[in-house]
Amino acid sequence: MARPIVLSNGELHVGLNIFGVVHDFYYPYVGFENHAAGQGLRHKLGVYVDNVLSWTDDGAWTFEFHYPHTALIGHTTARNDSLGIVLEMDDIVDAEMNAFIRNIHVINTADRPRDIKVFTYQAFAIGDSRSNTDTAQYLPDSNAILHYRGRRAFIVSGYTDDTPFDQFSIGLFGSDDHQGTFRDAEDGELSGNVVEHGRVDSALRFSVSVDAHSSKRVHYWIAAGMNNREALYVHKQIQDNGVFDRIHATANWWHTWLQPAIETAKKLPVEHQDRFIESVMVIKSQIDKRGAIIASTDSTLLNYSKDNYAYCWPRDGANTIWPLIRLGYYDEAYRFFEFCQRALHPGGYLMHKYRADGALGSSWHPYVHGDTISPPIQEDETALVVFVFVQFYHLSKDSRLIKDFYHSLIRPMADFMADFIDETTGLPKPSYDLWEERFLINTHTTAVTHAALIAASELAGVAGDNESAVKWRTAAEDIQTAAQKHLFNEDRQVLYRGLIVENDDIHYDATIDTAAIYGSFLFGLFASDSHEITASIATMTRVFNTSEDRPGLPRYENDTYRRESEGITGNWWYITTLWHAQYAIETGLSEKSLPYLQWIIDHAMSTGMMGEQIEPITDTVISPAPLTWSHAEYLSTLIDYLGRER
Repeated sequence: MARPIVLSNGELHVGLNIFGVVHDFYYPYVGFENHAAGQGLRHKLGVYVDNVLSWTDDGAWTFEFHYPHTALIGHTTARNDSLGIVLEMDDIVDAEMNAFIRNIHVINTADRPRDIKVFTYQAFAIGDSRSNTDTAQYLPDSNAILHYRGRRAFIVSGYTDDTPFDQFSIGLFGSDDHQGTFRDAEDGELSGNVVEHGRVDSALRFSVSVDAHSSKRVHYWIAAGMNNREALYVHKQIQDNGVFDRIHATANWWHTWLQPAIETAKKLPVEHQDRFIESVMVIKSQIDKRGAIIASTDSTLLNYSKDNYAYCWPRDGANTIWPLIRLGYYDEAYRFFEFCQRALHPGGYLMHKYRADGALGSSWHPYVHGDTISPPIQEDETALVVFVFVQFYHLSKDSRLIKDFYHSLIRPMADFMADFIDETTGLPKPSYDLWEERFLINTHTTAVTHAALIAASELAGVAGDNESAVKWRTAAEDIQTAAQKHLFNEDRQVLYRGLIVENDDIHYDATIDTAAIYGSFLFGLFASDSHEITASIATMTRVFNTSEDRPGLPRYENDTYRRESEGITGNWWYITTLWHAQYAIETGLSEKSLPYLQWIIDHAMSTGMMGEQIEPITDTVISPAPLTWSHAEYLSTLIDYLGRER
């Protein structure tokens, strides 16, 4: 289930699902400690009118989602024609305080006045814990419900017409005996239980009398803190300032932060201007204030997989921060490289992925590969961080970057890459490929490593480290020579995906892989007009039947990952399709990129949200959505387009 609305301030991150309710609630890190992940933890919003209770997820409502305010303020319209009720919601995560705030506009479309009761239901597994140790209790002095466990506290409250909620109840959920306190609302009344501990939830009721074809507003919030006192302070600030004040303050913060993006968007074709700004906001929502860039905060994969995408892959982070650097967002870039600096392995490489707090993330990559012992890494992650850092330096011209990062981050990584060379082929040693599936000498990894060593050599010259500059450039030139010898498949006229060396015998992987082709082009392993690139593009587009009318591209031949339909080579990916648009722009055919860019926004949600893949038969977005890297490639492609047009 995609997240059409995501909201964040770098500490508190909230994802709203297709029913307009909270489905992800991360705090105090973006992407780590999801207090609302998993079955039974979806929050609810319901309306009781004319003796009928309807929750927004019961199938009777239709929804529209937008970001209409040039700010990370979600607007949701939920309509229930059978009830004659429309809910219009403006939602924020406060830019200056850790609070999720909803302004709920309750519209009575009937031709008679009615008494309407609005119910909110919230359930947490605090600290992403499934142990039964949470507590919830009513705070009469604060007109609020407190949920807490350890160093995490959430205050739930709200008001209508300056009057707090008129009923509440606290209970248990997650078992046959206790399905959830939302069941207590079925008769329009809540029982008023004041405390529970274990697997706890709560519900609030707001009562409004609404004239015919008129409306009232309900204001609701969840304030977060590292303890009860901190959460209560945020709660009190909202009470004192008012919800509209907090919404306006948050809008102003985003308007200021977005100025570089807005100025760039004005130069784009009109159909891409709003989508460009939305993508910048979505990317910002996935960045923790301490530097981690999360691949996706959409926890949908937990429903059918062992894990989700709420980690910082260094590669995804580097790809994401690159368009922000090009737009002038240097603070986010600096913090990301600080994050990488803290995470760097003593051996000079970055590991598979990391939690937002900097701890090592889960991995399925072993140290032992048959008779070979090797770090469980994807070398392109180390390489891309080096490459993008050097571009950051060239654009910013900030000498502080040399002082703060050259010796502690860039030099050890470049030394690792220069030494991590296969003796038989002269190419980078085997590591896991971009898609995290195969341990081999990989063409895409070779391309990124080659570019990273050249970039590092340039930076070494600036830093006065001439010995390293020569070492790294020599290593890069040797890799390129080896690539020209080994990586092109003359029979299929396309670049190999990679190769494996066994007992000095070389076994080639002839699968057509877009990462091998576009990586070699994007990072200059082969010139864009070389036979290796032009032939590879021609072979790939023929095999994948790609055209302006059918621009979507899979990752590689016979890709089965999340494939739902028979008779297709694989799902279409936003990223791979955008690579082809970048190729068109780079080779002087900017207009040829427009159908691909149009296809991308045609396959985005109404809020501009992009996922990882598109199902080719049904055209449905496949979660996780948002996928941060998809949005970043979209921005990079449009920035490339502007550069060529100028």
